Amino acid sequence: MQIFGVDIGGSGIKGAPVDLARGDLAAERHKVLTPQPSTPDDVAECVREVVEHFNWHGPVGVTFPGVVTGGSTVRTAANVDAAWVDTDAAALLGGRLGGVPVTVVNDADAAGVAEMNFGAGQGRKGTVIVLTFGTGIGSAVFTDGVLVPNTELGHLELNGHDAEKRASHKAREDGDLSWEHWARRVEKYLRHVEMLFSPELFVVGGGVSRKAEKFLPLITKVRAEIVPARLQNNAGIVGAAMHAAQHRS
Repeated sequence: MQIFGVDIGGSGIKGAPVDLARGDLAAERHKVLTPQPSTPDDVAECVREVVEHFNWHGPVGVTFPGVVTGGSTVRTAANVDAAWVDTDAAALLGGRLGGVPVTVVNDADAAGVAEMNFGAGQGRKGTVIVLTFGTGIGSAVFTDGVLVPNTELGHLELNGHDAEKRASHKAREDGDLSWEHWARRVEKYLRHVEMLFSPELFVVGGGVSRKAEKFLPLITKVRAEIVPARLQNNAGIVGAAMHAAQHRS
């Protein structure tokens, strides 16, 4: 069975049909830049463009980079326009897509569910934390495979700032930081999260996971096992489709 997944990020919006039996994309993903400003209407138009690229007319699962409650309502919007707050995202996107069923889920939660089912967290018990390093830092916390939704650990304080302002991949790029310098920031962040949650495993995802060999070996002062996400930057798309499949009426 295939369902379409869309991953809305602070810098890009990407999507593809997903083969739910394999937990992988069924076609090469299509990506567009996140509009600036990233208002609900403008982002919805980009989502429509991604979906129509595949001439898709069935259910669509969508991730959002913020807290999503009640399966539809956006509560925070740190890396997209503040006009998203209190928006019924499923209704907005469903209308823009011609009335097809749409579900919406936090982006890191979607990526985490995909990694726990098909990726680096598969079969792991205890506390597992999936972190996505991109425009911000997304988090998904699991205890014996059960998700604690909307944790938003990227907004923990680090050196007087939101952690994602110091340790996201965007912070590395904006500051032109070396991999060594950035790894020290990531390590400090991971140690803080470890102090709070004592996880057995960190799964590091987001686009930067493709370059895990450049920074993960430099992180040596964290007790938990640290591994790169197996689905890399496709995890959000896969998780969005899984969420849609689970909530089909």
